[in-house]
Amino acid sequence: MPIIINIDVMLAKRKMQSQELAEKIGITQANLSILKTGKAKAIKLSTLEAICKALDCTPADLLEYIPEK
Repeated sequence: MPIIINIDVMLAKRKMQSQELAEKIGITQANLSILKTGKAKAIKLSTLEAICKALDCTPADLLEYIPEK
């Protein structure tokens, strides 16, 4: 998939654990894991907003587009 989700990068920069982020944004750790691994087919804008707020970042910090060759 050409969309890369960089939640792990931002978690490391903020020195935050996945469990803490999941609790802050109100989703299960399993659902956060699906997002982190890129297995999610979609993400609600409200979830994206909550992640950005919790990690003090923008959607551009979390999402990256790399075209397939």
